Amino acid sequence: MDLIQLAVPFFILAMVVELGYGILKGRNTYRLNDAFSSLMLGILSQARRFIVLGVGGWMYAWAAQVTAIPQWSTDSPATWIAAFLLYDLCYYWQHRMGHERQILWAAHVAHHQSEDYNLSTALRQTSTGFLLGWLFYLPLFLLGVPAEVVVTVGALNLIYQFWVHTQHIPELGWLEWLFVTPSNHRVHHAQNDRYLDRNYGGVFIVWDRLFGSYQRELSDEPCVYGIRGAIQSWNPLVALTHIYRDMLNDMLRTGSGRDRWRVLWARTGWQPEDVRARWPREKSDLADFARFDPEVSTARQWYGGVQLLGATALLIWGQLTPLSDATAWLWWLLLVWTGVATAGWLHGQPTRLMLLLDVPRLAGVAAAILTMPLVAGWTVFAVLWLLWSLLLLARETATATSEAPASV
Repeated sequence: MDLIQLAVPFFILAMVVELGYGILKGRNTYRLNDAFSSLMLGILSQARRFIVLGVGGWMYAWAAQVTAIPQWSTDSPATWIAAFLLYDLCYYWQHRMGHERQILWAAHVAHHQSEDYNLSTALRQTSTGFLLGWLFYLPLFLLGVPAEVVVTVGALNLIYQFWVHTQHIPELGWLEWLFVTPSNHRVHHAQNDRYLDRNYGGVFIVWDRLFGSYQRELSDEPCVYGIRGAIQSWNPLVALTHIYRDMLNDMLRTGSGRDRWRVLWARTGWQPEDVRARWPREKSDLADFARFDPEVSTARQWYGGVQLLGATALLIWGQLTPLSDATAWLWWLLLVWTGVATAGWLHGQPTRLMLLLDVPRLAGVAAAILTMPLVAGWTVFAVLWLLWSLLLLARETATATSEAPASV
């Protein structure tokens, strides 16, 4: 049973409630562009597992064949309780190292790029964590925790973390001593010097108290959300690859063979001295911090919302429909294309350039509609979505043409 997939409708409902509550209270924490970026990354993270088997899956399968470690009984409540606690301890160290080592930060950074903090931020997940994250859960396998138990408690751990991504819930008294809460997790997402690299727990905050990484949220220091090296982009490919790109550039530019490999495992943000002298990476000035928020037309904003709806439907369709390997890849590439193209519209890129990028995508959607089996609900939604997209594009094109300066 895929617990994450079952929880998605509740996630969506909770975001709608949070949005409505924020508007009602005059404290809306959502922006369409930032929420689109977060949710698109969540969609791609869910879609990625249909085209890539995690390295951890291969390693666990191999280890199961060559070892004879006695397995814990899945019928015992003690197994589930112990596994839940131990998984969170492993998660703490994976999460902490994900902030402290560059190669691991490269995968985790996508979760922290949002300069807003709301429930959509919780769904802002990486698509590259499968590369090394599995290493931190090997102790569970070596202890004999059955794979199905690890998967289940891992899903429960992730589901728990959803609700703590909100600004509308204050400190919760004694619960702050034991559990991860919205208050202490807001600290984790802040880039303030005092809050940086704190509160790594998934469910239990006691690990941070034990290992010296706890920081309470302070009333006199509001959280500034985001990362120090802001990406200034809604593009999901930029979000997922920019740290890998930075590391590769540092490795190619340094004259030191030793530093070339140190780049991978060094402390987050480290650069070889010769590279830092010529190509230093800029960091945000929190004394004069402004969120990335390019102004675009109403038609573009509506278009972004419509494409997000379409991407969500496309994800659900792909999860419910048996896909061949080739079809799964085409489906995933269409999702990526949707994310990249829509990000360009929300960034304010020139209309002519965006039409060259986006019209072929919509043509691909039309072709898919024509070739897909007729299923009443899906077909009607796909046709309406396509027509609405074309209508908004036509409106945006007309507006851009009317506002273009006349040629001399």
